[in-house]
Amino acid sequence: MRIGGRTNALTSWRRPVWYTGAMAKDHLNAVLDGIRAWPREDQEELVEIVRDIEARRTGVYVMSEDERAAVADARTSRILRDEEARVFWKRLGIA
Repeated sequence: MRIGGRTNALTSWRRPVWYTGAMAKDHLNAVLDGIRAWPREDQEELVEIVRDIEARRTGVYVMSEDERAAVADARTSRILRDEEARVFWKRLGIA
């Protein structure tokens, strides 16, 4: 589908086409090329969405660097005493 004089890879899937592996790869590359032109904030949002999908598919969630830092900060925080934290996590079935 052409929008503004160029092919829009995100909506071109609507065309009735028989795909082969090579065609699917080409389509994916076209979509990725379009994503590279997105603003950084949109790219970061897409990364989060992809990470969530990958976690759902594999059953393994990989924390981002920001999440790792937050967990490290929480572990050294003295908002709760260690015993209170253990009771909390045990109640949630995590510890």
